[in-house]
Amino acid sequence: MLEGGLNRDSPPVAVHLGGCHMAGKRWKGAPRPAGTERRHEACGHCRPDAELGHLDG
Repeated sequence: MLEGGLNRDSPPVAVHLGGCHMAGKRWKGAPRPAGTERRHEACGHCRPDAELGHLDG
């Protein structure tokens, strides 16, 4: 899921796994490749980066 910014024209601000309670009300579904581009901040609660295999270190 992509969490949208405050303005409807602003780009997404974070990537979440489906069902994450931290996504709030401004989210929309995203194809899996959108989460693999690493342009957006990963949620620290649901850790979509771990699910997609993008862990640093």
